[in-house]
Amino acid sequence: MADIPLTPEQEAEAQRLFKAIQQTVLDEARQMARLLASTDDRHLLGPTEFDLRDRAHRLAAQVLESALAGRKKGGTEGRA
Repeated sequence: MADIPLTPEQEAEAQRLFKAIQQTVLDEARQMARLLASTDDRHLLGPTEFDLRDRAHRLAAQVLESALAGRKKGGTEGRA
């Protein structure tokens, strides 16, 4: 995968996000590996495949939430 060019400010934000999500990502990757290790070859596709995809989507949602939580709120201040 190619690197994404970032400004120094963006790189600092990327590093902050990485530190914030690193343990969550590692924990989920460990659980995915355990699921795969516990499943025989003939059952990898089907329910196991969908479980892995669901886990990946939940992880992506958690990563996005972390990014949003770290950003300043803009928006509608001062509206009545």
